[in-house]
Amino acid sequence: MRLIETPLRALGQRDRETWRALAAPNGRLTSPYLLPEFADLIDAERGDVRVIIAEENSAPVGYFACHRADGGVVRPVGAPLSDYQGFVAAPGVSIHPHALLDAAGASALVYDNWTGAAPGRTRERAGSAVIDLSAGAAAWLETRKGLHKSHFKKIAQRKRKAQREFGEVRIVFGDPLGERYAALKAWKSAQYRASGLVDLFSVRWIDGVLSQTAARAFGPFRGLTASLYLGEELAAVEMGLAAGGVYHSWFPAYDPRFACVSPGLLLLHGIIEAAEKLGVSRIDLGKGEQAYKAYYTDYEIPLSAGRALAPGMAAARIAGWEIAEAAGAVLPGPLAAAPLKLRRRWSQTASIETDFGPRLKRFAEAFAAAPKRLAV
Repeated sequence: MRLIETPLRALGQRDRETWRALAAPNGRLTSPYLLPEFADLIDAERGDVRVIIAEENSAPVGYFACHRADGGVVRPVGAPLSDYQGFVAAPGVSIHPHALLDAAGASALVYDNWTGAAPGRTRERAGSAVIDLSAGAAAWLETRKGLHKSHFKKIAQRKRKAQREFGEVRIVFGDPLGERYAALKAWKSAQYRASGLVDLFSVRWIDGVLSQTAARAFGPFRGLTASLYLGEELAAVEMGLAAGGVYHSWFPAYDPRFACVSPGLLLLHGIIEAAEKLGVSRIDLGKGEQAYKAYYTDYEIPLSAGRALAPGMAAARIAGWEIAEAAGAVLPGPLAAAPLKLRRRWSQTASIETDFGPRLKRFAEAFAAAPKRLAV
């Protein structure tokens, strides 16, 4: 097998068509994040996206989209925004991690949401929750009501409460003026700051990707913006990616003033009811242990977080973090988790900041927020 590394922008039409086909085995798309169009969105803002092409007998059999290696570390395209990552390949095709690293010019690959056989050492495994609407929204709802009667009864009660107290409940799709994305951004940024997390919307390239996604309302790969209005008030907004019959919920947020009527869930129900008109047969809620997902999830797609290493300075630095984490485990109380949380913050900071100065500044901010983060 031969591996070829090339800038995304140099990729030809044949490769793009092959990539799309491999991302949808048996005609069923795994995730919009694994398509070349997602890599295009990221590259339009960052300009550093590369593709490693695997060839057998001069024919392409696999694609891995990533960012240009930084300090010996290579990351999947879009990290930390990409809720699915991996090597898109024909069945039975695999690449040895060292060969992948050699092609990328790196000694470490760090990933958070790898689908399929994960390279190197896996730190964590989780599942991305999927709502299967292939039998139709009405049939799905009847089945879920049978399994979780009290939950769905409660949602119906909250909808009636919302109508009584705030006005008509409406779901609106699209965002032609960008005002709904602006509201989503404000709510989500406030949430990030309150919890001591990095405000992703304050990162220029991320804000550019998300605003462009919200504005991309048409085509086989598109952004889907859904908004909940209570009377004349905008109460919740959710923005995600849609392609191949899959809608992946990406960034949901709501106005805290309406928390008593569960605006996020009312909006989700509206998306489910409109799924057929939207050309959606699966809704991917992403990974995470939010309690509400238990009532909606039909199955999960396994995802892995971890790293693959080859000899080099980047691998040595990552090994140093792991030693610190192991040593920290003997510390009392919340201090035991401090090295792990700092390592995660550094990894996230390194992935979102392409310049060293801003990277150090954000990491310093992590220390300022440490008391708040260690308490959760």
